[in-house]
Amino acid sequence: MKLASFHHRDTLRFGVVRNDDEVADLSAQPGAPAGLLELLARGDEGMAWLHAALADAPRLALSDVRLAAPIPAPRKFLGLGGNYASHLEEAAKLGLTRPPGQVWFNKQVSCVAGPFDAVHKPRVSDQFDYEGELGVVIGRRCRHVRAEDAMAMVAGYVVVNDMSVRDWQMRAPTHTLGKSFDTHGPFGPWLVTRDEIADPHALRLRTWVNGELRQDGNTAQMIHRIEAMLVELSTAFTLEPGDVLSTGSPAGVGGLMDPPRYLVPGDVVRVEIEGIGHIENRVVAEPDAA
Repeated sequence: MKLASFHHRDTLRFGVVRNDDEVADLSAQPGAPAGLLELLARGDEGMAWLHAALADAPRLALSDVRLAAPIPAPRKFLGLGGNYASHLEEAAKLGLTRPPGQVWFNKQVSCVAGPFDAVHKPRVSDQFDYEGELGVVIGRRCRHVRAEDAMAMVAGYVVVNDMSVRDWQMRAPTHTLGKSFDTHGPFGPWLVTRDEIADPHALRLRTWVNGELRQDGNTAQMIHRIEAMLVELSTAFTLEPGDVLSTGSPAGVGGLMDPPRYLVPGDVVRVEIEGIGHIENRVVAEPDAA
């Protein structure tokens, strides 16, 4: 299934996308959770409710709603750096080397944006970049996950643009500031449930800027597989339903081109992953502070 959060008549709702042109609105069905995060937190009971509620849920044309990030307010939004050999090869031009293990960073959850929302080119930097990535959404609360059990903890998959402000990213090894500017975490367009993707490690991933193909990779090229990611993270802390893990980016980011090609207002970035869909975000100048 494709689980979506969306705006309709100025209200945030959730439902299931059907036939790629309509969405079954589950928000007002009896016993409805507050949103997809609460639905996932209910576990098997939540999915049983969904299937029962789906039959009578009103349908809306997809063209009449505005899609939001499937999990509009995740508890955690984490990114994995250097997870594609092709990206590490281009980064080697800057003297960066392959780390010995997984290198995770936080994206503060206030960076979340919808799959087709505008994203802000910061006033404080001209080094605004894109990174198309596969996102993994956690479906079960878990700690000390074993590799053989890891995929059962996954609710599904999304497309992520792990947008980065490169000079701010390099201020500290944590990368947190440069990865967390407001609007710099668009993802969606919906959450494709785990059962719909036969192999998340065999998906073509592409990124275009203004129609020019910049990234063309495959999740088969990931150095660390999803099972290893969940083992690593859950050894340190509890993963919770709705947490978003952005799993790394292949070669082709703008900052490592010669010369660098950073994003400017008016640019349109499209990230597409086979079997999931695409997100597309226009770059605008950062508005004045409220």
